[in-house]
Amino acid sequence: MKTQRGNKLLSGVMAGVMWVLCLLLPAGCGYSSKQLFPREYRTVAVPILANRTFYRGVEFDLTEALVKEIESRTPYKVVAEAGADTIVRGTVVSVSQRTLSTTREGGLSEEMEVRITIDFEWRQARTGAVLKQRQGFEAVGRYLPARGVGEPFSVAQHEAVQRLAQDIVSSFRSDW
Repeated sequence: MKTQRGNKLLSGVMAGVMWVLCLLLPAGCGYSSKQLFPREYRTVAVPILANRTFYRGVEFDLTEALVKEIESRTPYKVVAEAGADTIVRGTVVSVSQRTLSTTREGGLSEEMEVRITIDFEWRQARTGAVLKQRQGFEAVGRYLPARGVGEPFSVAQHEAVQRLAQDIVSSFRSDW
């Protein structure tokens, strides 16, 4: 009899503790009512980025990846420049490759790194005020050109472009 009453009391106390924890945990774990992205804007225009390199097509790939990231990770809708609250403009300033490792026989490149560097800015369309601006923003992708695997340069370019798009969109977040 005492054991049943003790178990009921214990389960009641545990239920109470769990209820209090459910109420308090969100306040102590970084949850906030503040929004991740500025809410005063609803739309973003993303014109095709400029490209100052000899690597053609990277500007189109990065623009497409940026539009997809904005649409999937932010509350903003990508629209034409004429109807946008904000505009993202950017320039691909460099694309470079370097060898990370070589084969023992013959010294052929075994693993390569591609680094893409851009400058970008996010502005209010109406006033021209700069919301975010970064110079020398870069991301890296890797590929294996050696005979066994034979990955093309485009594998690393795609990886770097995806990372750049993710990092650019992450930079749009409100400053806490």
